[in-house]
Amino acid sequence: MNNSFYVHPTAVVDEGCEIGPGTKIWHFSHIMPGCKLGENCNIGQNVVILPEVVLGKNVKVQNNVSLYTGVTCDDDVFLGPSCVFTNVTNPRSAVNRRGQYAKTHVGQGASIGANATIVCGHDIGPYAFIGAGAVVTKTVPDYALVVGNPAKQIGWMSEYGIRLTFNQEGIAYCGESNEKYVLENNQVIKILI
Repeated sequence: MNNSFYVHPTAVVDEGCEIGPGTKIWHFSHIMPGCKLGENCNIGQNVVILPEVVLGKNVKVQNNVSLYTGVTCDDDVFLGPSCVFTNVTNPRSAVNRRGQYAKTHVGQGASIGANATIVCGHDIGPYAFIGAGAVVTKTVPDYALVVGNPAKQIGWMSEYGIRLTFNQEGIAYCGESNEKYVLENNQVIKILI
């Protein structure tokens, strides 16, 4: 086994996976063939990652998460405890739909809260924030804050995970980083200074 990443003795990593240096895979997790995990990822306990899932660099997957074929995550994504992704919109036990998996992409820096469910075929934009227990049934815009079942947008978040409050001119500042954001045409743009 490659010494550039860590696999706990109780975890199972199937042949044919690509795992980046510095990645850690913890107790009772199963990484299936054809997965690509970037460098410095942290895969918590009891996580299952099915074939062809792709994780970027520095992705944090908390305990009891299920990532099914068709899911891709960019760098710096956070997946909270027990969140679940689906990959078939109309599953039936007696009907094989393996060739019909829908894709879900999670953009850079997005966070998905504990026990959230992401229904397949709906992308999560960069730096979006999905509240705990939310059920996402449609695409989530960049920087959006969504909560509830079904998930509804209630605001906007900064790249630091701080809720943004826009003034009448459509300008907000992150309370932690002091970075500037502009809201135009229902889209948030970070202003580089």
